[in-house]
Amino acid sequence: MTAPFFKFGYFSEDIGLVLAIVIGIGFGFFLEQAGFGSGRKLAAQFYFTDMTVLKVMFTAIVTAMLGVFWLGVAGVLDLSLVYVSPTYLWPQIAGGLVLGAGFVIGGYCPGTSCVAVSTGKADALVYLGGILAGIFVFGELFPAIEEFYISSAYGTLTLPEVFHLPYGVVVFAVVVMAIGAFAAAEWGERKMAQKKENKT
Repeated sequence: MTAPFFKFGYFSEDIGLVLAIVIGIGFGFFLEQAGFGSGRKLAAQFYFTDMTVLKVMFTAIVTAMLGVFWLGVAGVLDLSLVYVSPTYLWPQIAGGLVLGAGFVIGGYCPGTSCVAVSTGKADALVYLGGILAGIFVFGELFPAIEEFYISSAYGTLTLPEVFHLPYGVVVFAVVVMAIGAFAAAEWGERKMAQKKENKT
């Protein structure tokens, strides 16, 4: 049996939707368990006082990357059938900046705001209302910005293609980068804790 299972027709679209709901609930549960339902905890990463978000999310990314890579090497996963979002360079940079600004200001990203709303946090409800309002405004303005929205299209790019490197080399580089990021996060947290102690 080769993955991705849905692409090979091992289960129907209805079963796929049920699995998506179950996985989504599980994902939300673990986000809450990690403390990501707290806007204060999420915003703390921007002040370098609590880098849990970076550590948890980077760990998840690296784990998924290693799983996909080695399953592909073992012939269990057909990497050519794994969906990769098309690259629209400048629109995606602009969207990333808007999302990042919203994250810094509001303390949530779209996913964590839904987690926080499910636990009754009023600030997250306001944030989610802002997301819905933004979606509405985007839809209304889309005809005026459509040309920009589809500009700088590069198709489905991957880092190995961009840097002309084997997949294994890129995977190794990302793992090294993650280890460095974890070490830097620990160092930053210690420095900020010492600075806080010195002030008191």
